[in-house]
Formats: sequence, C-alpha cells, structure tokens
Amino acid sequence: MALFQLNDQSLPAESSSYSIPTTTPVCSGNARICTINATDDGSGHPELDPAILGEMVTALNNRANTPNVKLKA
Repeated sequence: MALFQLNDQSLPAESSSYSIPTTTPVCSGNARICTINATDDGSGHPELDPAILGEMVTALNNRANTPNVKLKA
C-alpha cells in the first residue's frame, strides 16, 4: 500500500487525480478527501477498487477518517 494525495477534488474517483506526495501532505480545510492508502497501479496512481471507493464514501458521509482515508479537517 502507498500513500496518495488527492489533487483534483472534483474527480476523487479517478486514479489520475492522485499523486504520491513528496512531502507530508497538509490536510487542513473542509471535510474533503486529503489522502488515501491504496495499492499503486504501476503508474504512480492508486488502484481504486470497490473497497477503497466504499471507504471513501463512508469517510465523507461520516465526516471522519477511516483506516485508509484521511479527510481534510
């Protein structure tokens, strides 16, 4: 698993919207996705399988971090 930072808030379900951060991401702001832990798809982007997509929805609906999804707070 690798850490990925969401760069495009308008497309959180697109793997190309994420990158591997070179520094510790700053996750300040509103309750949107900041980072996820996921398997690298081989091109430096996350593999967005149904499990991680479901966890993203859970985190957003509950406005709380999950084991693999960190929200901006």
